[in-house]
Order: sequence, then C-alpha cells, then structure tokens
Amino acid sequence: MTKKIILIIFPVIILFGLAYYKISSNQKTEDIKNTKMLPIKIVPNKMQDPQCHMYLSNNTFAVEVITKDYKTHFFDDPGCSILWMKAQNIDPKDVTIWAYTIDTKKWIDAKKAHYSISDFQTPMHYGFGVYEKNRKNFINFSEMRLRMLRGENMTNPKIRKKILQGDNR
Repeated sequence: MTKKIILIIFPVIILFGLAYYKISSNQKTEDIKNTKMLPIKIVPNKMQDPQCHMYLSNNTFAVEVITKDYKTHFFDDPGCSILWMKAQNIDPKDVTIWAYTIDTKKWIDAKKAHYSISDFQTPMHYGFGVYEKNRKNFINFSEMRLRMLRGENMTNPKIRKKILQGDNR
C-alpha cells in the first residue's frame, strides 16, 4: 500500500516542480532594471505582455515602455501598450517608449514614429503598424493613441470596414 502511494505521489510532485520551474523561468518585467532606458533584446516566448498576457515571439510589432523606476514592460502590439498605460494611469510623457519599425527594422522613439492603420495581422488585431519614415495617410503617436482609446482600431467592425474600403495604409 505504501509503495502504491509513493508511486502515485512522486510523479505528481515532479510534475508540480517542473511546472513551477517553467513559470519561474519566464522573464518578468519586475526582474528587469533598465537604467540605460534603451530597448532590451526580446527573448522569444520569455517576455510577457502585461496587457494581453501573451508572450512575445519576435520584434515585429513589439513596443517597450520604460517607467520612471527603470522597469521595462514588453508589449506584442502597439495597442496593448496604449491600453496598459491608460489602465496604469501613466501619461506617455512620463515614460520612455520604444517601438520596433516595419520599414527600417529598428527600435525608435515610439512618440516620434509614424503609424499606419490597416489590415495588419498584429498580435491583438488592433492593426497599427509602426514606421520610421512617414507616408501618405500615416498618423502620429498622439493620433494613434487617441484612436486606440476611442476604440477606433481594426477590432471595431465599423472602423475595420471603413478603413478597408478607404485603404488607409
């Protein structure tokens, strides 16, 4: 009887231990001090977006928000960063925001970036693409932020239809 209990309990303990290790091995924002206030290299499937809770798989639509206490928060979609800052009562003027660009494939100041809204398959489907170089119909950070806060993004069926008919790329 004792052997049976041990044979049942031991594997359960091992599974819990492995699960704990997996959870604790993921990069948590609060573990990262970023006194240089520069973008941190994204480690695929290790950094979690605090808004949607998805793990970042690459830089493609990534945004990093660095707060006054030097903590870096990672986002898989520009829209997530806007919603998170609103929920945290953070004014974008009070933080450093880096965004990875589609056109030049580098990190730039998100507040100086240009944004398209189109049928991009961004991770959360908000549809905002980040660019370093401006083009016709692009919007600035303030306008992108305003549209996100109003719900005027590709997750809104009315906005989606309007944008796709007008092709605001």
